[in-house]
Amino acid sequence: MKAWLLILIMAAGAARAEGWPIPDWQVDKRDVDWQAVDAYVFPPRTASARSGIRSDALLIIRDGHIVHERYAAPTTASTAHLTWSVSKSVLATVLGVAQAEGRFQLKDAAARFYSPMQAHPDVRLVDLLHWASGLDWQEDYEYAPLKSSVVAMLYTRGHTDMASYTAAHAAVAKPGERFLYSSGDSNVLAAALRGMLDPGAYADYPWQALFTPLGIGNAVWERDGSGTFVGSSYLYLTARDLARIGLLMQREGRWADRQLLPASWVTFNRTLFSQAQAIPGEANPGGHWWLNQPRKGSAVPWPDAPTDTYAALGHLGQALYVLPKQKLVIVRYADDRDGSYSHNELLKRVLAALAKEGA
Repeated sequence: MKAWLLILIMAAGAARAEGWPIPDWQVDKRDVDWQAVDAYVFPPRTASARSGIRSDALLIIRDGHIVHERYAAPTTASTAHLTWSVSKSVLATVLGVAQAEGRFQLKDAAARFYSPMQAHPDVRLVDLLHWASGLDWQEDYEYAPLKSSVVAMLYTRGHTDMASYTAAHAAVAKPGERFLYSSGDSNVLAAALRGMLDPGAYADYPWQALFTPLGIGNAVWERDGSGTFVGSSYLYLTARDLARIGLLMQREGRWADRQLLPASWVTFNRTLFSQAQAIPGEANPGGHWWLNQPRKGSAVPWPDAPTDTYAALGHLGQALYVLPKQKLVIVRYADDRDGSYSHNELLKRVLAALAKEGA
């Protein structure tokens, strides 16, 4: 990321007072040319298109103010959109509140809170948060449906109890020693959260702990047949409500005058998991969030974005990006039909548009 571009963006926002969406987002009507951003994110869409970029929403927040917002019908500002695996990072945020309440420590065994994991007594909560349980898993969706663990968990033999289905898998590596992206790991975490709480408290906990304090009123989080939240996949939020979670993270866990998340938890979320193998062009895992930090000997995943950028990412192009130094939060909802969408390209265009405003 060019230093001059970052300096221009930071200077442009330096005089802006800190804003909070309490109760609603304020809109910053400064003149920014978003044409290049919109041209990339919202190309012409046809009903018959089976490939290409298909965006449903784009929301850009700078220092707590909306600076750009656009939707493609039928999605609107009031649509609670399926977030897919963005749900995982929101689950991690809920767990951050639980940790602040003293309900667990990262090195606690998962089996302490979820008894089926007694079959894997060495798996710790931190391993699950790194997608490093060591349990056998196949995450493919469209490309290998008959062999896919995640398809079976969500739709067939595992859907009545997703965490139990995951816990029944064999171990193929020692916990904490290998990154293997797994929606199953996330759903074991959702079940472990249940074991941390008093009986009857689980159903309301994400609202009590996170959504209500942030002013999120329209969240829907589906549960499996056992009553456990599908922490991997099935959270629905409006773009504006997801941006509230991004703002909480961007401001180190602080919400107005309350430290809702420990700053140490935010640091953990955005600390690179050292055992993960770099994949060119793809973000690297932190604590259930995705990081733009390069691994040793590898390139920055998104070269035109700051290296401290991190994100919650989901199937079909869902994304929540946080750029801490630029005080930016970006939400994108989508129905992408192929792999043509580039995180780097969107971030590059947003930063360029904001730099021109400050020029």
